[in-house]
Amino acid sequence: MTKALIIGGGIGGLTLAMALRRAGIEPVVHEAYPQPDDYAGLFLNTASNGLDALRAIDVDLARGDAFPIPRMIMWSGTGKRLGEVANGTPLPDGTVSVCIRRGELQKVLRAEAHARGIAVEYGKRLDTYHDTPTGVAARFTDGTEATGDLLIGADGIHSRTRRLLDPQAPLPRFTGLLSVGGYSRDAALTPTTDTQHFVFGKRAFFGYLVREAGEIYWFANLHRPHEPSQQELAAVTPEQWRQHLIDLFADDTPVIRHILGNLTGEVGAYPVHDIPTSPVWHRGPVALIGDAVHATSPSAGQGASMAIEDAIVLAKCLRDAPDVTTAYTTYEQLRRPRVEKVVAYSKTLSNSKTAGPVARVFRDLMMPVALKLFANPKSHAWMYDHHIEWNHHQEAA
Repeated sequence: MTKALIIGGGIGGLTLAMALRRAGIEPVVHEAYPQPDDYAGLFLNTASNGLDALRAIDVDLARGDAFPIPRMIMWSGTGKRLGEVANGTPLPDGTVSVCIRRGELQKVLRAEAHARGIAVEYGKRLDTYHDTPTGVAARFTDGTEATGDLLIGADGIHSRTRRLLDPQAPLPRFTGLLSVGGYSRDAALTPTTDTQHFVFGKRAFFGYLVREAGEIYWFANLHRPHEPSQQELAAVTPEQWRQHLIDLFADDTPVIRHILGNLTGEVGAYPVHDIPTSPVWHRGPVALIGDAVHATSPSAGQGASMAIEDAIVLAKCLRDAPDVTTAYTTYEQLRRPRVEKVVAYSKTLSNSKTAGPVARVFRDLMMPVALKLFANPKSHAWMYDHHIEWNHHQEAA
């Protein structure tokens, strides 16, 4: 049986492992962290197209602690309702896009992978790899090695696999946004059933949802002309973030300051990056998926879904193509146009989140019209209605 070494045990890597197993390929996942991290990151949108792709391999997020968000409401900082946007297209059974903690999503996928007998090895940070007469050999920073027929990098935006595959690969691009987020709790706030709210504030952008028990998921996007270092971000305490954000949103709708006044736990801060295009997706027995090859900013809520789709399509290509080269080439031909369009669209959304005084007035006047014309279900069908049929033979693009 063909053996695949998967580098990275996150959303893309675990999905790929299950898809490959279904395709008759034996996967082994190598994760850099020494143990499962169910608290990595904050929360994310898993759009309906990503949920649909998971169903191709019989994975359903219904068992996870996910919050349905089929719609998004946009507000100006002054409290004016700018419009409503559908967050995905409901699946035939009514399933809609969800918001879920990143760690919770990974926990659900890991449990599914474990139930299917898939091996996940921890503390395996990739150091290097080289081709062998029969495939590929990987060496990890702990000194151990592994061999297989294929090696697939699902190791995220700062992918070691990508740098080894193509030393000239473009570095992740800083989008000019800093994402700061966390959790609050206030039972007095009305739950935002089926809805996520977004506020175009005077100085920054704010998003939030309120769950039934009063737990609030929130984030803010702040403009930064230069990318802050991890050391700079780590030096800021939760209380300092709280006060800074309260000051930023001082002239905006009071609900933001109310949410920030009821923080619980840590505050996460992350520079927002993307990768508009990568010249090399594969070479020899090695290929890349997800953020490792086409990272998108979170503005379109498609990062997880793109990685999931990649995993399913790549597994189908390896199942149906006559050889690995044809499989990888077909995978790239099928996926590159779609993911690069999503990255570009998400960048456009990111650019609209901060604006000067004149641009703000124009945006708030025009957005209600623009949302009706350009953010309706028909205009977004290309993104949300994408369906992958597992049982159909995968032809080259």
